[in-house]
Amino acid sequence: MSEIPTDLRYAATHEWVRDEGDGTVTVGITDHAQVSLGDLVFVELPEGEGTTEAGAACAVVESVKAASDIYAPVDGEITAVNEAVRDEPERVNSDPYGEGWLFRMRMADAGALSELLDADGYAEVVEAES
Repeated sequence: MSEIPTDLRYAATHEWVRDEGDGTVTVGITDHAQVSLGDLVFVELPEGEGTTEAGAACAVVESVKAASDIYAPVDGEITAVNEAVRDEPERVNSDPYGEGWLFRMRMADAGALSELLDADGYAEVVEAES
């Protein structure tokens, strides 16, 4: 089974969310997602800063197998993108929970984190897809 850190929250669409403790979150794709996609060859990140709604497509990752939309896990404002993965998409494959993060957001409502899945809930989603 793929790695599922217990200190993160998850969307059923395979994004992970790290609470930075200051009203912002860091977002990336899960280990399960990157394994399913295979070797990433392109990452399209959000252009500039701006507000987005939970569930809205805001980035794209492409592999030799497929392209996949990345969705905002919460309502809020995108405040930063990881330029390093634009130049080296393989960072997402090698370190999906570290150097392979995709973007940061300032949450419109910190309570939205409680609506996301914990590690056990996400593991159930992965299991159901298998």
